[in-house]
Amino acid sequence: MDIFPALASVVADPVLLGWVLLAAIVGMIVGAIPGLTASAAIAMLLPLTFYMEPLPALAFLYVIGKSGRYGGSVAAILFNTPGTAASAATQIDGYPLARQGKASKAMKVATISSVIGDFTGEILLIVGVAWIAAVALKLGPPELFAIYFAAFIVIGSVIGKSVTRGLASAALGVLVAMIGLDPISSTERFTYGSFDLTNGIGLVPLMIGIFVLGEVFAQIEEREKSTEMAQGREDPARNVLTWAEYKPCLSHVARSSFIGAFIGMLPGLGSAIAAFVAYGEGKRRAKDPTTWGKGALEGVAAPEAANNAVSGPSMAPLLTLGIPGSTIGAILIGVFLIHGIQIGPTLFLTSRDLVFALFACGLIGIVMYGLIGYYGAAFVGRFITRIPTRVLYPVIFLTSFVAAYTSRGNLFDVYVMVAAGFAGWAMRKLDFNPAAFVISFVLASGAEETFRQALLLSDSGLMIFVTRPLALLFLLIGVAALIFRVRSLGKRARGQALGDA
Repeated sequence: MDIFPALASVVADPVLLGWVLLAAIVGMIVGAIPGLTASAAIAMLLPLTFYMEPLPALAFLYVIGKSGRYGGSVAAILFNTPGTAASAATQIDGYPLARQGKASKAMKVATISSVIGDFTGEILLIVGVAWIAAVALKLGPPELFAIYFAAFIVIGSVIGKSVTRGLASAALGVLVAMIGLDPISSTERFTYGSFDLTNGIGLVPLMIGIFVLGEVFAQIEEREKSTEMAQGREDPARNVLTWAEYKPCLSHVARSSFIGAFIGMLPGLGSAIAAFVAYGEGKRRAKDPTTWGKGALEGVAAPEAANNAVSGPSMAPLLTLGIPGSTIGAILIGVFLIHGIQIGPTLFLTSRDLVFALFACGLIGIVMYGLIGYYGAAFVGRFITRIPTRVLYPVIFLTSFVAAYTSRGNLFDVYVMVAAGFAGWAMRKLDFNPAAFVISFVLASGAEETFRQALLLSDSGLMIFVTRPLALLFLLIGVAALIFRVRSLGKRARGQALGDA
């Protein structure tokens, strides 16, 4: 297999290993800071990768995404504040364990489960991604546009609490992506006479504004909430994790890993949904469900395995179709394009060695953050509590301005970032979805290109999407996902109404 030579080449490169190690540390620390996410860290650090070689740049951000997902469990267990959205499920049993003086044991369970889940997802990606790419090469523009359409519908309807607001967020992302020059006729669209807008809205300042500044504004608004560690007294003897204690977790970890891997392959669903689905399924199958929510180790293991198993498979639609399965994937698209690497089905023909070297870096990164987390998660938690927010957020704010400006050396990008920051803050306030907005912004250009190509191939206009069986199948999948989501939300609303009555 291609992965073994790739592993050998990565291990033989100390500089590349250094970047992977740094990414494991940075991702874990950022993920453990309540209110910050791996997506925010990657968006801020994206301009740094402009000056790096393609593989170190991709590996650095990819591993930050992996370790950041795990790092969220530290904040969830110690502070009762999920460092990432997916860690909210870990918080249910993790924080009660910390209150019982078993924080270190809970974090060890989270670490082992995260590593197993992440390895499972990465291996499935390595084994299956080339096959998916070979199938994708046989798809024409009508089929590819139908996949984009289904992705828009799934992302807009599934992410967030409201289907209407989710679809509106996705539509807004498409609208903003259309600003600039028409790719075929070169006529101006939505520029309103502004020369700066003729080049379109830059991906880097937009993402920094949405994910970083938007989050900083939200955290400043809630600054009265203090971050304190759980008060349970740590007893070293009670925090030794034995095989007998972890063994009951294995079945939950195995099942949750495959749940997370499957959900990771579906664009837009993400690790938060995977974690809660795995937690619910684990509780349903538990021998004693009454212990869940009160400090069950299995209740920490199940969501953490699913959360991290999403990481690898979420790259499959990105690498094979150019469709990001997550916000981190959307940011990585920028790195590929910056370095002149065309993603999509032909990637495995033009850059196969690079892709498998990236997978190898991912495997090594899992080992690194696993070792750091198992032996140092408690230290990271204590370190986080010593960082005053009055220092942290101004530093993040300043770094964001520098990162936005250096992306293209254009002051207009700073204005875009600030505007996007307020937009991201407003989206959070109004329950719109920033992730759906950004992913749709990234997908829009590819969707427009394939749509126009399909119409050029057609003698019957839009009917080409109905007469091509695969295209019709993907369109129906998108519509079915929307109907299913609306019905499930309707059932939930009726259930809540009956409960209130």
